[in-house]
Amino acid sequence: MTQPSRADWINTTHDWAAAVDQEHLAAIRADVERYAPGGVLHLVLEVLAYPDDEAESAGVRGVCSITRYADGSIAIADNGRGTDTRVDEHGTVVKKPIMATKDLRFFDDPVAPLLPDGHPRRGMSVVAALSEWLVHTNRRVNGSWTQRYEHGIPVTDLEPLESDGTTGTTVRFRPSVDLAPLTTYPFAFPHLDITVR
Repeated sequence: MTQPSRADWINTTHDWAAAVDQEHLAAIRADVERYAPGGVLHLVLEVLAYPDDEAESAGVRGVCSITRYADGSIAIADNGRGTDTRVDEHGTVVKKPIMATKDLRFFDDPVAPLLPDGHPRRGMSVVAALSEWLVHTNRRVNGSWTQRYEHGIPVTDLEPLESDGTTGTTVRFRPSVDLAPLTTYPFAFPHLDITVR
């Protein structure tokens, strides 16, 4: 079966044709106060907003865990469907470029929805751009992969993982050291049950 051309894929949240937008990532890093007001808390909220969206659209309550590590990294894991991943006309597996390109719904919208910290939602690329490194692990019914980013730039290809029978997404990131640390926990989202470890 011939796969449709990547150029014909419909863009809803991100541009499938652009794997990395270096200018976009640089703009985030150049204006930290605008894109991560309050520091690490805002990054955590940006990540949580995605599984909250998914749970709402599926009409279910999602489950998320937040784990903090001694190296300063934070992992946020959910039980959703996993990030959209497709196969292009060349047989190449392509993951929606949520980490390294702008969220078309929110990033440039002057009336973007507010996150629980009262600041506008911008998208997952803010988290990736303002992290020393980020590892995105993605489990879907049609396959599982992981990929590493440094300051928003992918430094590995999609690396296949053995299925463990689950679906969901784990985003583990180590925020840049100059961001305000995570000291408060206003993690309330209407469609998520969240645990903090």
